Amino acid sequence: MSWVEIHRRSELLASEAEAAARQGERGRALGLYAQAADAEVQALSELDRTKLRTLGVSVVSAVALWYKARRYDEAQAVAYQWLATSQLPGFAQEQLKSLLQLIWNEVVRERAGVKFAPGQVIVSVKGGEIVTGGAPLDLIVEKAQTVQLLFYRTAEFLKGLPHRRRGGPTQEIQQACRPWLFQTAPGSYQFAVAVQEPKQIDMFKADEPRARQIAEQFLSILRTSIDDPDESLRQLIPDREYRNTFLKLTRNLAPTGKTFDEMEIRATDETRPLILVPAVRRTISQAIRRATPEPVDLAQLQEETVRGVLRAVHLDQDWLEVTVGTGHVRITQVGEAVDDVIGPLVNRPVAVQTIRDERGGHIFRDIEADA
Repeated sequence: MSWVEIHRRSELLASEAEAAARQGERGRALGLYAQAADAEVQALSELDRTKLRTLGVSVVSAVALWYKARRYDEAQAVAYQWLATSQLPGFAQEQLKSLLQLIWNEVVRERAGVKFAPGQVIVSVKGGEIVTGGAPLDLIVEKAQTVQLLFYRTAEFLKGLPHRRRGGPTQEIQQACRPWLFQTAPGSYQFAVAVQEPKQIDMFKADEPRARQIAEQFLSILRTSIDDPDESLRQLIPDREYRNTFLKLTRNLAPTGKTFDEMEIRATDETRPLILVPAVRRTISQAIRRATPEPVDLAQLQEETVRGVLRAVHLDQDWLEVTVGTGHVRITQVGEAVDDVIGPLVNRPVAVQTIRDERGGHIFRDIEADA
């Protein structure tokens, strides 16, 4: 059989594996992935080695399929074999190194005695001040915290809990989907997020969401917030308060273009990543504004953006304070602002959209990072 015929057979088996995984047939999916990987390795033996791009794609496919089959020894063997040659194009070498890092992470996770939901979410930041393997610590801490908040919010939404405006998630929610960070192969700056499953199997009832469902819904909410923050997100998240919070947290992830240029989020078993760029931030801001009721007398009021460092927040008393130069601007009627949205912005540059009242005071409309 030719490379094309064997490769096509591998693709069909992989497609069946993905369908089985979606239907919850985990054991069958792993077996099909293994068959697909074995077929791809067989296809390599029939491939013309002068077709470098096809060779690179096929080798990466074989390693990725062994990884999805959770056959880590076979995956590493194929990767090492081909990395030791000088035949692979650069893109394939880089992808193999990333796959090896994911495999090592999985092995470490299995040995740690902690159970995780299958798969990982890879978060990468690129451009601006980001260098290969390095990034400003405050930036990464803020983005990692926002990812964690999105996971917890997703769990609360799936569990049908009332929208939370103040305080943190309950201990039950934290234990149901506790995110962990793992290092990945350097490429711009990136980290992997794995979701720990609860130690107590009965943490949720049988019909309530598990860690894997939470991780899948987390990605679905992000993708919909980016692709269609209006109608499609409304269908996915009917509750207006939840929808508004998800939009604002997603916007917090997106770059302003001042510190970094792009964030990429992808699941290890997906080929299409989520891309957040400054234009996404602007699109989400417009969607948030469209969904925010306008004051009746807006035409008679003056809109103003206050830019500075968010220094003080007291949501219970309905105000926040921004340091502008050597002065301080107090902004009132914070209203529906949520701890999760504002908390990561404290002591960071922000842009606060306000309305000036008849006395010259600032009334809150919206807030986002400005760095």
